[in-house]
Amino acid sequence: MVFNGVTKNLAYLSTQYENLIRILGNDIPGERKLLVGLTQIRGVGLMFANAIISHLKIEPNSNIGHLNVDQVESIEKIIQDPESFNFPIWFLNRRKDPDTGKDMHLITSDIAFNVRNDIEREKSVFSWRGYRHMFGLKVRGQRTRCTGRKGGAVGVAKGGRILPAKGGAGAPAAAVAEGDAAPAADGATAPAADGATAPAAAKKEAPAAAKKEAPAAAKKE
Repeated sequence: MVFNGVTKNLAYLSTQYENLIRILGNDIPGERKLLVGLTQIRGVGLMFANAIISHLKIEPNSNIGHLNVDQVESIEKIIQDPESFNFPIWFLNRRKDPDTGKDMHLITSDIAFNVRNDIEREKSVFSWRGYRHMFGLKVRGQRTRCTGRKGGAVGVAKGGRILPAKGGAGAPAAAVAEGDAAPAADGATAPAADGATAPAAAKKEAPAAAKKEAPAAAKKE
């Protein structure tokens, strides 16, 4: 097989086909190409996967389901410790670890664990990045004028009118309006109720009482 004008002795691929290949706890479908399938492992990029395939002399366009057990074990060893296989340091994703000072290559869940610890360390020393993390702001110099906002906007015009902010100038005006409306309602309804209901009741009760008492007195006499 010839790649870029260089002849390589490719390793033997198994004639057996596996529908699912498990590498470092990641289940990869067997129909995926080897180069693409290795990038599904967190911590393995396209360049790293290509370097692994070149080191093991495996055909890159083959399906990952054709890998045998020995090749899977070799891939796992290279991913876990690239330096022992003479991989350059710039392939590693964590150089000069703050705790140990060593160059390491993190994979799978170790990446998220170390990222979380790094953020907590920045917060504990009250660095500028730590402050930005504490307040949920962008850390790497991104613009925040038109992106990255949270919550509703204040003073946005809708239908030609500017809406007041919640609890702002509109709240006292509403309170005053309610205070003015309450006495007016009391003054308007109370006299009307007294003036309208009291005379009507007196008129109805007085004639009825006079009619009942007059016949009763005439009969007794």
